[in-house]
Amino acid sequence: MDADVIVVGAGLAGLAATAELADAGKKVLLLDQEPEASLGGQAFWSFGGLLFVDSPEQRRMGIKDSRDLAWQDWLGSAGFDRLDDEDKWARQWAEAYVDFAAGEKRAWLHAQGVRFFPVVGWAERGGYNADGHGNSVPRFHITWGTGPGLVAPFERRVREAVAKGLVEFRFRHRVDELTLTGGVVDGVSGKVLEPSEVARGVSSSRVEVEDFALRAQAVIVTSGGIGGNHDLVREQWPARMGKPPETMISGVPAHVDGRMLAITEKAGGRYVNRDRMWHYTEGIQNWDPIWPMHGIRILPGPSSLWFDATGKRLPVPLFPGFDTLGTLEHIMTTGYDYTWFVLTQKIIEKEFALSGQEQNPDLTGKDIRGVLGRARGGATAPVQAFMDKGADFIVRDNLSDLVRGMNEVAGSNLIEYAELERQIVARDRELDNTFTKDLQVTALRGARNYRGDKLIRVAPPHKILDPKAGPLIAVKLNILTRKSLGGLQTDLDSRVLRADGTPLPGVYAAGEVAGFGGGGIHGYRSLEGTFVGGCLFTGRTAGRAAAKAIS
Repeated sequence: MDADVIVVGAGLAGLAATAELADAGKKVLLLDQEPEASLGGQAFWSFGGLLFVDSPEQRRMGIKDSRDLAWQDWLGSAGFDRLDDEDKWARQWAEAYVDFAAGEKRAWLHAQGVRFFPVVGWAERGGYNADGHGNSVPRFHITWGTGPGLVAPFERRVREAVAKGLVEFRFRHRVDELTLTGGVVDGVSGKVLEPSEVARGVSSSRVEVEDFALRAQAVIVTSGGIGGNHDLVREQWPARMGKPPETMISGVPAHVDGRMLAITEKAGGRYVNRDRMWHYTEGIQNWDPIWPMHGIRILPGPSSLWFDATGKRLPVPLFPGFDTLGTLEHIMTTGYDYTWFVLTQKIIEKEFALSGQEQNPDLTGKDIRGVLGRARGGATAPVQAFMDKGADFIVRDNLSDLVRGMNEVAGSNLIEYAELERQIVARDRELDNTFTKDLQVTALRGARNYRGDKLIRVAPPHKILDPKAGPLIAVKLNILTRKSLGGLQTDLDSRVLRADGTPLPGVYAAGEVAGFGGGGIHGYRSLEGTFVGGCLFTGRTAGRAAAKAIS
């Protein structure tokens, strides 16, 4: 044997699993096809958002949350409808995760030095009935230091284990097969790729230099999802969401290719809920890209007016930040794969944040003075850079010029000035009273009842066409690939299951490749703050279970 356990994938789930194995005194080989610069995987690029339930941060902001309310929200969002089959274990994982988020999750991370921004964000607000999709209360906790701050303690634990001789990194090792002896997976084989010095996230060479084969008592697959593989995204695109988009941009690097899903399936593992995926509708082309088709997601407040490609306002409750999947499904019925935000300078200054650690240097760098500067007004420097250089941004002093710019960017004349003006003027008239029939206006006024939104997230209600709020801004929004919600079906010990429901001997899975638990812990929709948290929970579980199972 070359090790006790082989972990395939050096992202956050892989680091968490490896750290737990090393703590148990097991010898681990940690493999990844990318160079060492990409240690931490997608989590390093993330905003570091985590869902907690009834946290000290929530209580300080006056938020009353509970385990029961969170579970109600999870079930209303997930919509599990394959309980006798593909959702059997996913639902059990979901309940375990809600218990974790309402229990030891925060204390476990806090003990490792992780800290959190004091203002809790309100993601996926829903807008339906109480038992429908969405977070009833704000639950999105930003890690102080964003993604790098969340990766750091797990990288530190693993590097300490390397120094002790318990862990060995094997970068540039691309796994092509899980090897079996007598029906039991006992190792991996594949190709060693040529050395690469590319920066984190940049596409690396696929030139093969030699074969490798490694053996261990167990293999933990933590290789991520399919978001960088647009062909696979289109192949698995669900019929319920219509024809796949012709144009998409990527929220993840190219190496997020889904290869290990097919490889584990070939070895006997079961891949379930492959038609469930989580792609964002507020993607913008990165003016300074790192990976191919690099896109950034706008994290919008609720005030921007949202129009389809033809200039029709999106229906209730498809407001910014309310229902990602519902908005995507609607967009795909329009015959176009892009939409528009129309807003004002006042709105962009208060409400626009950009997903990703590199777009938030103040939070990532733990710069208290920089963070406080957000409350002083003005767009953040990264947002301003997109306004100045981004291909999807149009800034004009009047609506006529704005419409002209929108049509130029889209390469069409789909937006009619008179019709767009009619809809905006109609909305603006609703602001003459404190009451209204426009549910978006009601929603943004309601949002400002939450202290956090009023402080840094939701602009005071104002008329879009008020010159004092200008200039006017339009943003062309693209479909941004991000997460697989389905994956390898696992039991509550993270053991990969076969088609007959029995464990595939010797194989565990964690993170996105396992649908963040059970092959689809989110069901159809995510409450947000549950992706990196799901990697940590399943990685920890897989590491502990494998350590206990092997001799």
